[in-house]
Amino acid sequence: MGVTYRRLAGVAAALAILPPALAGCGLVGDAEEPAKPDQAPAEEASAKSRERVQAYLDAMVAKDVAAGRSQLCAPLHEAFDGAATGPNGDFADHFEVSQAAITDIRPGPRGQEVDVSVSVAAGTRKATRSLVFTVTRDGADWCIAGEAPGDPSAAPSAAPTPAS
Repeated sequence: MGVTYRRLAGVAAALAILPPALAGCGLVGDAEEPAKPDQAPAEEASAKSRERVQAYLDAMVAKDVAAGRSQLCAPLHEAFDGAATGPNGDFADHFEVSQAAITDIRPGPRGQEVDVSVSVAAGTRKATRSLVFTVTRDGADWCIAGEAPGDPSAAPSAAPTPAS
């Protein structure tokens, strides 16, 4: 009988240990489900890109060079300082930005690409130009990493949001 009790005690001990061990493996019990991929990074990228470009557009309208510069990634500061108020710069004195609107935001090869439509007047001449800003993450922050002429024939996929 001593053997039977030992064997029974051993089986009971094994059975007592088994459920917690299996629960740790996710085979038994109400173990937490693994985290599902979150859409927040894409939403954050779009929101931060919109925020940075909108701040830059607002700075253009207000002719606030320092505010415009602060939206740019550090490697662009030197080139910006030399060109921003020059004859063709975004902040040139002879340009008046009457309207600037974000028309589209999409992922691109170097970051978020933000399409913009800018209406500019120089004296009696008026023009509307398309620009594409590239916005990227720089450490914990976001900044504008590039500006290029946009495709004037591209149709916006979102309603424009005026800068002023």
